[in-house]
Amino acid sequence: MTDMGKVTIQIKLQNWDDLALLATGKRKRPARGREVEAMVDTGAVKLYLQRSVIEGLGLRHIGEVRSRTMSDQTVKRRVFSPVDLEIQGRSGRFDVVEVPDSLPNLVGQIPLEDLDLVVDCQGRQLIPNPEHKNGVMYDEF
Repeated sequence: MTDMGKVTIQIKLQNWDDLALLATGKRKRPARGREVEAMVDTGAVKLYLQRSVIEGLGLRHIGEVRSRTMSDQTVKRRVFSPVDLEIQGRSGRFDVVEVPDSLPNLVGQIPLEDLDLVVDCQGRQLIPNPEHKNGVMYDEF
């Protein structure tokens, strides 16, 4: 079986709370960070990270959401404090939804839209939006 259409990328993550404390001088140690592999999933909405990644980053549990799985089941997932997510030199702040370590880390549509990245299906890669040649562009209306 082939992994047709599968796009896997490297992502850099930093604990946003640590970055905020560093900025105010209330933290002396560097922000906790990780670089991990993730699948790009345009059918997913949020940033989904494995439990072990969340623990390594020291994120705080801040709530829960309901999610519908590929097998059409509804599950409760825990939401954690934000991370700085960097992909291809573009970064943004995103809350994290927890998935078990048996599932891959996933980058969904909201982070992709915010970072102005699109999937090149033929090349099976993530690329900057070709409609915005001068960098990230937000549509406001």
